[in-house]
Parts: sequence; structure tokens; C-alpha cells
Amino acid sequence: MHIKKTSPVIKRFFIYTLLLSTLLSHTSCEKEAAAAAPIVVEAPAGEDLYVSSELLLSVPRELLQQLVASQGYGTYGGEVKYGISVYKLVYNTTYLGREIKASGLVCLPQHTAAPVPVVSVQHGTNFAHRDAPSNFEGLSGFELFAAAGYALLIPDYIGFGESKDILHLYYDQKHAALAVVDMIKAAKTLYAEEEVPVSDKLFLVGYSEGGYVTLSAQKEIETNPAHGLKVTASAAGAGGYDMVEMLGLVKSGEAYAYPAYLAYVLQAYNNTNQWNRPLSDFFREPYASKMPSLFDGSKSGSAINRELTRDPKALFNPTFFAALQDDEKELALKQALQANSFYDWVPQSPTRLYHGTADEVVPFSNSQKTYDRFVAGGARQLEFIPIEGEGHGSAFEPMLESLVPWIKSF
Repeated sequence: MHIKKTSPVIKRFFIYTLLLSTLLSHTSCEKEAAAAAPIVVEAPAGEDLYVSSELLLSVPRELLQQLVASQGYGTYGGEVKYGISVYKLVYNTTYLGREIKASGLVCLPQHTAAPVPVVSVQHGTNFAHRDAPSNFEGLSGFELFAAAGYALLIPDYIGFGESKDILHLYYDQKHAALAVVDMIKAAKTLYAEEEVPVSDKLFLVGYSEGGYVTLSAQKEIETNPAHGLKVTASAAGAGGYDMVEMLGLVKSGEAYAYPAYLAYVLQAYNNTNQWNRPLSDFFREPYASKMPSLFDGSKSGSAINRELTRDPKALFNPTFFAALQDDEKELALKQALQANSFYDWVPQSPTRLYHGTADEVVPFSNSQKTYDRFVAGGARQLEFIPIEGEGHGSAFEPMLESLVPWIKSF
């Protein structure tokens, strides 16, 4: 199955974003959990993870339908089955073995009678703290899952929202997984408080870094039954699942259009693995000295890219770059990249991998090789869907267009 150019159908997902953007006058209604400190165990229950929730926005169904109709999309008004309530959720998760507070966005349908499925959407790479989903500066379009009758979760990830004082754990499998899984479990307390019945259907969806995080969460759920969760279906797009192959891209010395991603991974691994090496070990000047201010959460990825060079040989310390070519050097980094790749697990739930064939950020071959590895490992409910002719940014919408009816089929 291949996907070709996107059709206008998906545009209505994003029209809704514009329609609702005028409604961002937030109400503040914060609910605190019991004062007793949560107890951290191997797989905490949802009530131990929940900290607080804050209502950010509430829109009744009739108003949503009117807004859709007023913009000439009345044909689709019937798809808006519920009003929506949007919350910031604060919950506990684990970072380097200690408990921290994390956050994310929850969007719930209003006045539901039958139990609704849960969809956890994992977003792509963010650099600026302002872009955390729970900051809610603008709707992503995914919130309309709630209007269609789904409980929607969008984790901020560690490094954003409540945990913004930590450098984001970029492409760290275990921490990424727990940030998602712990939010899924903590949200159960919010459902109960708001009297929103949920079913046992759980969908995971993500693109770019979110694709990687989606498979990380799926792996955690499928390999750790103590969480008490079961994935109904999972869809991941262009996620860079093979970090060793991504290293090969760097080692080639070819120009890379998004050097901010490369710098992000190195700094995150240096921090998370507690190597605490000086940044001059990795980067040439003037780049090494710039890194702390570039990655302080105030700048977008585009702004960071403008301050770096696309030439890996000019970006990286020559000694470090030479060591990347030597199988006996920089072993800690290479082992970390291997450990954070998907080499030792095969998805058990229905899973789709999507990837644009013209992706200039994460090579199409990354998903192809991951798919081949999964199939060789015995995956039986797996599809790989190339999106013909699309790059990293443009493949997202056709993925959604394919994905939505697939989710509805379960």
C-alpha cells in the first residue's frame, strides 16, 4: 500500500484549528490531588501518578458546529458529535531513577454516554518551551479527535511543560516511553473526576520524534504487563527508529539540512547518560560555546539551524568526528545509540509505519529497515506504508488522511 499526494479531505482537520483559535480565553479551574506524596513503585497505578488538572478551554458541540458551518464546511458539521473540554494534566513520572512532575494536554468529549476510546498523540521535535502542548498557544487539530468521541492525550515530554528545567531527553527510549505511559495511567483519574467513561481501546499515534516515542511507549506497554495497559493499534511516521543508521548519515560527512537535530541528540545523551563531557569534546568553536544558549528553550529549531553549519565536518570537533569513523572509539555513544534503537523488540499489536519516500531529514530506508527487521522477528500485524514523493514535513498530512479511517475501523 502506497500513499500518493494528499487530498483536500484532511484540510478540514486543520480548518478546525483556525475556527477554534478565537476561543482561547482560558478559564482556570485547578484541581489538586491528595496531599500525600505519591509512592513510586515499579509500575505505579494511575491514582499514584496523578497530581493536578487545569481546565483551559470548554466549547459546546453546538458552537463547534456553528463555527464549522460559518466557514462553509457545514457538510462536516455532523462529524462534530461532542463538545470538548481541554485540560492541562500534571502527573508524576521517573527521570534518572527519581520522581519528577511532567505534563501534557488532555482533550475530552463532553456529555458522553458510551465509553470512548483513548488516543495518545506523540508530537514531533520541539525546541522552544513555548511549543509544549500544555502551553496551549494554539490548537493542533488533533483536539478534534475529542469532538468525534475520543479521549485525547498529548504528552509534553520530559524537558517541556512542568519539567522544562531539564534538557529534553531527545531519542531516549525508556524515558520517552514512561512519559507517555505514566500520562495514560494518570489520566484515568481525570476521566473519573470528569465522569467521562472510557473503553479499553488505546491507540498510539506519532510522527517524526513522535513516531519514535510512539514505538517506545508501545514497547514499554507490550513488554511490561504490570502497567495494566493493552495497545489496540499503533501508527508511527518517520521516527528515526534506527539511531545507528542515523549515525552513519553523520559519519558520511554529507551536508545535513537540520544540524539542530544532531546537536540535540549529542547534548541530550551527554546529559541523560551523565557523561558530563565538555561540549568542546563534540563541537568546534564557535559552535561549542553557543550550545547552552541555543538550547535553553527560548529558540525554535529554525533559529538554532541558522546559528549552526550544515557541514558535519565543520560542526564537529575533528577528533570526535574521526573517532566516529573508528569502531574502537566513542564506544559509549555508539552503545547508547544502539540501545535506543529498536533491535530487540517486535510489535505485537496492529502497527503501521509511515514514511515519505523523499524524506530529507530521516532517511526512508530507516523505516524500511525497521519494518524488515520487525517482519524477520515475527511481527504479524504490521504494515509499512510509503508516502510517495513526500518529504519530512509534507508526509504528515497524508499519513493522517490514511490513519483516521484505520483507527475508526477498530
